[in-house]
Amino acid sequence: MAIMRIKEITDMTSAGRAKKLVDLRAELSRLKTMVHAGGAVDNPTRIRELRRTIAQILTIQNEKKLGIRQVAEEKEEKQEKKA
Repeated sequence: MAIMRIKEITDMTSAGRAKKLVDLRAELSRLKTMVHAGGAVDNPTRIRELRRTIAQILTIQNEKKLGIRQVAEEKEEKQEKKA
């Protein structure tokens, strides 16, 4: 089960993405600390989900900075208008 979908991430503001990124990194750090201390984690796959979501947020931020994401969104809008 995904923490956030790509559409949700792209719809967020850059400040919202940055805040979510900080929250996810804090949770990931807490879970990794528990694992390294030898404690049992309730949901071990949560670590993978967190890492994946963090990577998705960073990728979308980088794409928007480079202008790649905006071009893709414009193409989708044009296709929707044609249909």
